[in-house]
Amino acid sequence: MMRTTLDIDKKLLDSVVEATGEKTKSKAVSAVLREFIRRKYVQELIDSWGKIVIDDFSAEAAELDEQRRAFLDSIGKEPNR
Repeated sequence: MMRTTLDIDKKLLDSVVEATGEKTKSKAVSAVLREFIRRKYVQELIDSWGKIVIDDFSAEAAELDEQRRAFLDSIGKEPNR
């Protein structure tokens, strides 16, 4: 925690306390700041939609799994499941 001094409009701060349902001004301000950051991260994720390239190796993984099963079958061992 960090103690700090801020000049905040009393009506605005009272509204924040009421809207959050928190019992103290400090907890209310912290809740609002956490929500602001959460929304910012969500918006960044939404904005990145379609811009992130993800390599899909599921077909290769399935092929390797099949090769593993075939190998274990050839040496007479059951694969662990």
